Amino acid sequence: MMTTNPFETDLDKSAGNYVPLTPLSFLDRTAAVFPSRLAVAHGKRRYTWAETAERSRRLGSALAARGIGKGDTVAALLANTPEGVEAAHGVPMTGGVLNMLNTRLDAEAIAFMLEHGEAKVLLADTEFAPTVKAALALTNVTPIMIDVDDSEGPGGERLGAMDYESFLAAGDPSYRGVRPDDEWDAISLNYTSGTTGDPKGVVYHHRGAYLNALGNILVWGMKMHPVYLWTLPMFHCNGWCFPWTITAQAGTHVCLRKVEAGAIYDAFADEGVDHLCGAPIIMSMLLNAPDDQKRDFPQRVRMMTAASPPPATVLAGMERLGIDVTHVYGLTEVYGPAVVCAWHDDWSIKPVDEQAVLKSRQGVRYPSLEGLMVADAETLEPVPADAETLGEVFMRGNVVMKGYLKNKTATDKALVGGWFHTGDLGVMHPDGYIELKDRSKDIIISGGENISTIEVEGVLYKHPAVLEAAVVARPDETWGETPCAFITLRPGTAATDTEIIAFCRDNLAHYKCPKTVVFGELPKTSTGKVQKFILRDRARAL
Repeated sequence: MMTTNPFETDLDKSAGNYVPLTPLSFLDRTAAVFPSRLAVAHGKRRYTWAETAERSRRLGSALAARGIGKGDTVAALLANTPEGVEAAHGVPMTGGVLNMLNTRLDAEAIAFMLEHGEAKVLLADTEFAPTVKAALALTNVTPIMIDVDDSEGPGGERLGAMDYESFLAAGDPSYRGVRPDDEWDAISLNYTSGTTGDPKGVVYHHRGAYLNALGNILVWGMKMHPVYLWTLPMFHCNGWCFPWTITAQAGTHVCLRKVEAGAIYDAFADEGVDHLCGAPIIMSMLLNAPDDQKRDFPQRVRMMTAASPPPATVLAGMERLGIDVTHVYGLTEVYGPAVVCAWHDDWSIKPVDEQAVLKSRQGVRYPSLEGLMVADAETLEPVPADAETLGEVFMRGNVVMKGYLKNKTATDKALVGGWFHTGDLGVMHPDGYIELKDRSKDIIISGGENISTIEVEGVLYKHPAVLEAAVVARPDETWGETPCAFITLRPGTAATDTEIIAFCRDNLAHYKCPKTVVFGELPKTSTGKVQKFILRDRARAL
């Protein structure tokens, strides 16, 4: 006898009980509930939430009037300015897809992205006009050019037919645009760094952007009306979804065109900033700022950082400044951070060195991430939770990308077995916290023994003269590979390679210690990550 499920009979989706998730709903609510609160602060430019919503709607309307609709790409080459916040809302209103471009890339890379993403419109800050001009000369696409001439910026040549403010003036302030028919609809396109071959275009959907924006609130315990400083580039994973997070919380976006220690301290003191994100270099910048750039501020500040775990000395220094550090981990393919070192109250009473060890772990999944494991790269069998067995880090859930644009082979490879393969190697601790040990391509195999470059770097950072450190493999006739350390010293300090190696031998198994030490500035990507592929080339040439 067949039976029916009473919970599905005559209980259908309708416009009244089901609406696809989209972060666009945050702007509508905030503008309606808190219209007069400060939404954006950028030098002398100040906009309320009512004004920011109007400007975003005008942008969407003006784009729609020029034919932008579902699936059309709008590229943006912008500094951290109000236009970036408006683009995060105005472009998706049309059904279009926002492609925030890395402002530090060369013309060839920009040209590739414009052509690969089929950009129909390009919003570009005039500071970057030379790069834009050169990029357009290299492509077959001819996007509509809109010049953004920021009053806080240096200015530059105008290449477009219209400037941004004139473009907005032609838009309808009451424009509501369209909402996604499906949460799976694309909302943005973000390119990976492309250190080997062409960069891949990572496609985000509305559901993932909505969920990770809320995930940021949950893992930070963020209260309403945060004052958020834009030190993280808005082009980096759509600013880790924080354009939508801060909007949802009716906070204030404090824009910072150029990241400098003095400007950050000014924002703490003058704007009341209480949240910011960024790479570890931001912490070093604050701690090593000249005294005449430092300023007192009364509020506690919370900073979210990714990449290398903060050394104990840095954590102690940030604590003295009044800044609490949250360590997160993620990738472009998972909307930015998706793993957090969730803090336990009883950890705060431990010595700072022990706290640093705990905080160095990447942690546990965001509430918006469904699955996180460390497993065998081939069988997907989880490794024992013994803090020792090495495996690849895998993720799954609604905050994993749709896939790579026009690259089904790479998409299928990245998602084989129903998990996203991060390419990062790590261990699982008994308490369920993961800890990265290396990228699969960065692990050093010396005399048959695996050496984690992250472990060696962690020891190097404990040396009082070391400001930055990166370790890569150097070919060795006897051992196959040995660790090679590249080090930037703190201003006013000195150290020799012999001293550095002796320090490591006092704190590491001897086979893990660097055999070579090179002093100098470390090459970095546009998002502050050390370019180890360059260092590997240098190590091979030594």
